[in-house]
Amino acid sequence: MGMPPTTTTNNRLHSSAKIYLAGHSGLAGSALLRRLRQGGYNNILSRRHSELDLTHQAAVQQFFERERPDYVFLAAAKVGGIHANRTYPADFGYQNLAIETNVIHASYEYGVKKLLFLGSSCIYPKFAPQPMAESCLLTGPLEPTNEAYAIAKIAGIKLCAAYRRQYGSNFMSVMPTNLYGPGDNYDLQNAHVVPALIRKMHEAKLAGSKEVMIWGTGTPKREFLISDDMADACVYLMERHDAGDLDEFINVGTGEDLTVAELAKLVATTVGFKGQLTFDRTKPDGTPRKLLDVRKLHALGWRHRIALDEGLRLTYADFQQNSGRI
Repeated sequence: MGMPPTTTTNNRLHSSAKIYLAGHSGLAGSALLRRLRQGGYNNILSRRHSELDLTHQAAVQQFFERERPDYVFLAAAKVGGIHANRTYPADFGYQNLAIETNVIHASYEYGVKKLLFLGSSCIYPKFAPQPMAESCLLTGPLEPTNEAYAIAKIAGIKLCAAYRRQYGSNFMSVMPTNLYGPGDNYDLQNAHVVPALIRKMHEAKLAGSKEVMIWGTGTPKREFLISDDMADACVYLMERHDAGDLDEFINVGTGEDLTVAELAKLVATTVGFKGQLTFDRTKPDGTPRKLLDVRKLHALGWRHRIALDEGLRLTYADFQQNSGRI
């Protein structure tokens, strides 16, 4: 039906390559687009959801048959915070599974030289040993609030590994920690913790409020990586490494974490909110701790560059610049 699959070799990314970036308008995808352009990659394919629905297999097949990309970054996904994952588990499961299976299979059929799939650190068991090494995968039950999303992401990792094992496809997977950064989703119903806190505290500051209420106890610990560092890691891996170098997948993070309460104080300082921070203990905390073991990534020569306080300043500046569209 399509071109024969490409066996795993040193298929290094090069500037003239035809690159398909799936999910270019999201937080991760927009950062990848910036990083690729900065790196001199100008032959980049992208399509909005209105132009190409990745949950429709026939449409994806037609796109790959027509465009024949050399490399694929699979950053397209349905994402959201605890509230969204609890409310729409079927949507998170079905849409992510459909996107992954369609793009990964088409990449195999049409001879893509290398594919990089973006997962999420929520793939790990709820009570995994900390920091979480790649070997923790499938060693215990998942966090119930985002189980459907996590299972879909695990399926994507395993599918990439299966195509590599059966066909020699050079398909690699990376597991980023919690991402934040320019272009994030600031919708309070569906946002992750960093953009939600930024918006809440910004609006409280403007309204002269004396208090901001935060979900949960504030005690869970989280690791945060700015999306531009995540994108730099992905391009670094695609430029220098093949799927065989990563085993099934590799963690991408900072190896550093802090409590949600500490994060809230940092965001308040960044935004300039001087009121009180209170915690709604009736709301769920989610996983107690999520810290990635990034020794494998460090051994391959990559480390994050942007510290959290600097990243929050950059993200708040982006929010202020674009808040009229939020």
